[in-house]
Amino acid sequence: MSAVPPLSPAELEAHLDAATALLGLTVAPESRASTLAHLAATMAAARLVSRFAFDDELEPAPVFRP
Repeated sequence: MSAVPPLSPAELEAHLDAATALLGLTVAPESRASTLAHLAATMAAARLVSRFAFDDELEPAPVFRP
């Protein structure tokens, strides 16, 4: 499985603009920087999780118990 590289700042902004337009959402100008930061962090976490190979037979636990 090949690693997905992080998005450049311009690509991240374009992704945010496309997603908000598609969903009919608006991001206040004063919230844009923090929204981009959260989006970048979420995408970084997704890249980490996507590196794990899981068997097709695995199923999630019905109840989470720490």
